[in-house]
Amino acid sequence: MKKLMLSLFVAFGFSACSLNNGDDNYVDCGANTNVEFTGFPLLCNYTVKAPPSAAAVTVVATEEKLNQLFTKTAGSCPVASDPNIDFTKQYLVGIFAGRKESTGYEIKITSIVENNCQIVVNYYEKSPATGETVTQTPTYPTDFVLVPKTSKGFIFYKTTENPDNIVIGSFRNQCTGADCQKFYQINDYNTLKFLNVAAGQYEFGQYKYTPTIKRGEYSLLLKEVPAEILTLRGQTKTYGTPDSADQGGVYFELRQNGAVTKVYIDNNDTDDQSAAIKTFKKAIQDKITSLK
Repeated sequence: MKKLMLSLFVAFGFSACSLNNGDDNYVDCGANTNVEFTGFPLLCNYTVKAPPSAAAVTVVATEEKLNQLFTKTAGSCPVASDPNIDFTKQYLVGIFAGRKESTGYEIKITSIVENNCQIVVNYYEKSPATGETVTQTPTYPTDFVLVPKTSKGFIFYKTTENPDNIVIGSFRNQCTGADCQKFYQINDYNTLKFLNVAAGQYEFGQYKYTPTIKRGEYSLLLKEVPAEILTLRGQTKTYGTPDSADQGGVYFELRQNGAVTKVYIDNNDTDDQSAAIKTFKKAIQDKITSLK
């Protein structure tokens, strides 16, 4: 088994493998356990000095290495995010898809596990879906997370995942305090809790998040989506007048086959809400309560 501690860009070309190499040097690494990590919107505050043209990974363990690879910026996201990393407690793990000739590509860390020997970073890559609208502009998809400081080596394992997901949220513009609005992304492989979502700022790539590893939740929730929402495909619709009198509302976003559908539903029942929409609104509210 290769044990790789990566502090600069290293090209892909490896994956998880058995430690039994056919001789008597077998090592029992024990059971895998989940590693808690935090999604880190690094590109809100840094730019890559030299984006790798091929797929690559990095594990950054010091401020010095961070400054070698990235240039600090004033912040390119509408919501200010904390750019600081405490390298006495955390490492930055980065994963790079390399140069792509259009939009529509994505690379995403899905879970991280460890055993007595190493840390395994699981990830998937997405290509443009059939019929997805893309622009012929070169892109360099990346993903970054913070993990607890460790002396173990890292390996990276490519998995096959469904990239479609649902975001649900409960919003109220006048709520105060950190993380007072609740927003979650539900994938088929995990559930993300977005941290400190600002009122009206619902582009979720700018927020830190913490994951819960639980499979199959997206498929289950998708079955509850009313047909009238599914037929919107790529459109945005508002039911009632959410938060017009600080009554708040429910947010629903479906990313499916490259199309993004967004729905805002008044917490108050209004005439334009069918029985199916009211039932679905209650299902979202109950789901948010269960995830708190």
